[in-house]
Amino acid sequence: MKGIFITFEGVEGSGKSSQVKLLEQYLQQHGYDCFVTREPGGPPISEAIRSLLLDVNNSEMVPETELLLYLASRAQHTAQWIIPALEQGKIVICDRYTDSSLAYQGGGRKLSADVINALTTFATRKLEPDITYLLDVDVEVGQQRISNRTLDRLEEESLNFHKQVRQEYLKLANRHKNRYIIIDGSLGVQEIHELIVQHIKTHIRSL
Repeated sequence: MKGIFITFEGVEGSGKSSQVKLLEQYLQQHGYDCFVTREPGGPPISEAIRSLLLDVNNSEMVPETELLLYLASRAQHTAQWIIPALEQGKIVICDRYTDSSLAYQGGGRKLSADVINALTTFATRKLEPDITYLLDVDVEVGQQRISNRTLDRLEEESLNFHKQVRQEYLKLANRHKNRYIIIDGSLGVQEIHELIVQHIKTHIRSL
């Protein structure tokens, strides 16, 4: 079986990271070779860029710089980690990927979707996810969930910014129905996990 590329997307506090871990555990228990990673981040170069991007002291960062840093991180991540893992037949699970740029820098920062798409195609060597799970949750609910932790530069953005991000995610899901699975992020953690497992089992059987 060739590798499967799964991504998780959603606003802050949507519960992505918890579901990534649960899916990894489930797949490993059932004998699948998994490779789990995140964006921004991954290999050391990408993690160094992550530190720049999320540092609250970098408040002067303009949207264009932000986008290009995300794409630089993604280019390294894709070439060094993701593509080799897929070529080895692994199931790659990534906490955020290209759609985050369209949602955050497109929807939130109002940068051109055409520019983002063109640069993304270049940075990812045209790699696209096979499945994207969008954990959709009201922004207010997500913000409440993360209120007890130290927020990074993006998490500190206004409520309106995050609402625009959510709306862009829903547009993307509507545009890419072939790979997007929208899940109600307000459901219980185990309930969400069971929905994801049900879907991934069907997907693997179809291959």
